[in-house]
This record gives sequence, structure tokens and C-alpha cells, in this order.
Amino acid sequence: EGAEGYMLPSGRPPSPAPSQRSKLPQYLVALAVTLSTFSVGNILGWTASALPYLEEHNSTLPVTKHQSSWIGSVVAVGAFLGALPAGPIADIIGRKLVILSLACPLLLSWILIFFASSVYVLYIARLIAGIGVGAVCTTVPMYISEIAEPSIRGSLCSSFQLMLVCGILYSYALGAIVSYPMLIIANGFIPLVFLAAFFKAPESPIYLLKKDQRQQAEYSLMVLRGRQYNVFKEMQALENEMNRDNENKSSLVRSLLKRASILSLTICLGLMAFQQLSGINIIIFYTGDLFKSAGSTLSPALATILVGLAQVVATVVSTVLIDRSGRKILLQISAVVMSLCLFLLGWYFHMQEKGSDLSEITLLPLVSVVLYIVVFAVGFGPIPWMMSGEILPGEIKGFGTGVVVALNWVLGFTVTKTYQPLVEFMGSAKTFWMFGVICVLGFFFSTFVVIETKGKSLAEIQSQLSASKADKQRSNVI
Repeated sequence: EGAEGYMLPSGRPPSPAPSQRSKLPQYLVALAVTLSTFSVGNILGWTASALPYLEEHNSTLPVTKHQSSWIGSVVAVGAFLGALPAGPIADIIGRKLVILSLACPLLLSWILIFFASSVYVLYIARLIAGIGVGAVCTTVPMYISEIAEPSIRGSLCSSFQLMLVCGILYSYALGAIVSYPMLIIANGFIPLVFLAAFFKAPESPIYLLKKDQRQQAEYSLMVLRGRQYNVFKEMQALENEMNRDNENKSSLVRSLLKRASILSLTICLGLMAFQQLSGINIIIFYTGDLFKSAGSTLSPALATILVGLAQVVATVVSTVLIDRSGRKILLQISAVVMSLCLFLLGWYFHMQEKGSDLSEITLLPLVSVVLYIVVFAVGFGPIPWMMSGEILPGEIKGFGTGVVVALNWVLGFTVTKTYQPLVEFMGSAKTFWMFGVICVLGFFFSTFVVIETKGKSLAEIQSQLSASKADKQRSNVI
């Protein structure tokens, strides 16, 4: 409709030749950009082997338990600081330039850690790393959602979480076999690999159209979809969406009050809240301690690697399933099984506190933790990050993504820092039961608030968010 007079930005009419779309370039670009996420995983996983070493009296830089706790958690403070401005800056200077620049804080943090002669240098290094972490978590899902076609957007967006857990496992495994300085060097090498891989990647076509750079947007689409791809239909759809956005353009405050903005922010903030309040960081950070408290004979290093491996395998499964089964069903399964695992862990510690004989079920904590990690990695691990890139309207995407990611890290920091006081006040059993109840609430949120985005274009998702209930019933064909 209206295609007869349409000319591509290059001045030539669209080719009548059949469109030959290739998905391989999208997968390669997603792989390149998520190398930054792999580096984030290195930063998060480094503490598992580095902190026990630093706490030893004969380490090169001895630290106390209290200092060790801050080395681990100050990343979340930096992530909060990095997340908030990253989205708006990406709206001004572009997704690609911001993402490329994040190699600097990631690399600088490892250089400072390598040469650190006091614990305060470690604090500064981890704070700088956190700034990079928060900005990566804000901009990379945004970029991937804007370069991906609807049929594989779920899989591509899941690559964010997949590379994150691969980066964590990389640090876990290396930490068990190499020296402390070698682990820092191996992790510090990754931002350089990312820079080399992502340097020639295209800018987001949606960002380029927003900046009226139509010819560059056309070129970007051709790079992403293949040289033989006829970009006419997709360019027209994107331009129509941009025109609608421009017609309805308003101030940030007015934009935030629109139905689509309120609903999408509610979904994104809720999913991030349930992701962190499910207790995931407790399970990951305290894996060794949990197994030890439960009487497991497994070494803490091996237990940690097992958990990291379970995360990777489950995230691969999620990447395959997410565009076939849909987002909601994976979130629902994830919430239900996580709650059962947490209730079982709570019951185990409750029986242990009562002095019951648990010699017959010493594997229960291991099975519960690994199963919890698996179902988290299938649902509540990747999907909140994916949906923050998918459903936020373009007019608030930069600001909204920053707020959503900042909330994620604030809650992650809060949960991690309050876990030990909670255990001392309530006991391990009630603490895990509390997290289990939160997962049950997450199930209801996923069922009644979250929308399904499987197979829908970004424009169709915005139409669904903007429509009233009556409109949705009339236009159920979308």
C-alpha cells in the first residue's frame, strides 16, 4: 500500500527481484556484540576463585572477609551508575559507538587489578568494571533487538544471557587451573577480542532512521539480512513506524504517561525485580557455602564449576526454545520449578536445624541448586533482558532501559548484602522459603501481566501494548 511512489534512500526504486534473506550475518553480529557480555561474565565470575586466594595470609594482597565482601559487591554500585546514562547517551551518539567505548572501562579494570598494591585500588577497579557492566547490560539488549528480524529475535536476544553465563564459567574454570595473575591476564584479553570483532559491525538501522540517515539504514539492513535481500518492505515498515512516532512525539514526561510506556515499564521492572528477588545471586555467590552447610563432600571449586556448567547448558536450551514455545510459558515453568527448589532447600535446612538425620538425602541440596540454576537459565535468566530490548517504546527506550537495568543492579546488591543478616535473623530455612514465595508471585506476574512477543515485529508489539482490551479483541489477528 502506497509502495508505487516509494524510492529507496539511494534514489533508486526497489528491485522487483525476489528477496533472499540470510540470517547468518545477524548471528555473527550478535556473537560479536555479546563478546562484551562475555567480558561481563568474566567480571562476575572472577570473585569465585580470586576472593578465596586474596583472603589467604600468604596472598600477594591479603584482604579481610569484610573487604572481600565489598570487592564482590561494589560492581553492583558501578553497574547502577553505568546503567542510568548509557541508554540516553546511546540515543544521542548511537548504539554502536557507546558499546565499542565500553571496552575501555572493562579493560582498564583488569589493568588496575593486575597492578593493585592496596585493597582501595581493587575497590576502584571493581567500581570502574561495574560502570562498564551496567552500560553493557543497558545497550547490548537494545542493539540486538533492533538488528534482529522477528523470527529469530528471541534466539538472538537470548545470546546476551548465554554469553554472560559462558563468561562466568570461563572464569570459574580458569580460576581452578591457573594462577591469580594469569586469570587476570586471560580475562583482560577479552575486551580486546571484542573490540576487534565488533569494530566493523553495522549500526542499528532503527537508530539510523531516527537520525534521518536513510541511506546508512538501508546499507545496515543489507549487511544484516544479506546482499541479495530486498530491503524495500522492511524499510517501509520501519519508516511508517517512525512517522507514527514522530506524529505522536511529546516530552519524556508525557511519553512516560502513555499506555504503552506504563505497561511496558511495568512488565520490564517487574521481570527484573522477580529475577533478582528470586535469590539467584545468593545461589551463585554462596554455592560452595551452601553445599558445605548442607554437609556435601563436593569441593567448593568443583561445585561452583558444576553450577556454571548447568547455567550454560540450560541457557543453550532456552535459546533453542524461546522462539518456538514463547516467552510466557518459559517464565511460568521457571517460576514454578524455582519455587519448588527453594521450598525444598528451606525444608532441608529446617530439618537440619532440628537435628534430624539427613544422611539419606545429602544430595538434595545439590539437586535443588542445580535444578534451580537450570530453570532460572531457561526463563527468568534471559527473558527479562530480552523483553527490555523488545517492548519498551522507541521514545522512552534509552531512558527506560537505563532505569530497568539500574533497578536490576540495585536489587542484586541489596539481596546479596542482606542475605547473611537475613540468615542470622530468620535462619536459612525461612530465608529460602521467603525467596520461594517471591517466585510464586513471579508466576502470577508472568501469567497475568506479561505479554507474549513471540514472532511479532517491534511495531506489532507496540500496537499490542497501546491497544485497549476492546481493541485487542477486535484486532486479535496481530
